Amino acid sequence: MVPLNTENEITALARLVGFSLKERGWLLATAESCTGGGIAQAITEIPGSSAWFDRGFVTYSNAAKLQMLGVRAETIENHGAVSVETASEMTGGALNHSQADWAIAVTGIAGPGGGTSVKPVGTVYIAWQRRGAIAEIAEMHFDGDRHQIRTETIKTALAEWLKIDK
Repeated sequence: MVPLNTENEITALARLVGFSLKERGWLLATAESCTGGGIAQAITEIPGSSAWFDRGFVTYSNAAKLQMLGVRAETIENHGAVSVETASEMTGGALNHSQADWAIAVTGIAGPGGGTSVKPVGTVYIAWQRRGAIAEIAEMHFDGDRHQIRTETIKTALAEWLKIDK
């Protein structure tokens, strides 16, 4: 039995991220591919999130990454949409096209198809970047089905932002 008033883990993490941002007067933007806006959705579940969340970019297609975030075509051609380089350009683009102080970007292969031997299903790159700084990027390998991979990506993106030295 689930206890009453138990907040789910993602909502709890989003609440903590929001508290940290609001306390410092910072705004956050997201640039999401494989999560399809899931991070932004979790953040906007929190009442008052407009005080610390500027905007979210759902850039599922390569064209959207280029048009909305300014990811370079050469980056996708040379490294792929699911890469450290693309994740980095996604955070940079989110910052360049927003008023945010911080950006979180995710790009990955949620499956069930699309994986390769080099980048299997569950490969995800998560980037965190503060305006004026270099992006921090993690390569993750999640197990499970599409829903589980997307959920773990959202949790990790929020949880790891909390650990970054600010």
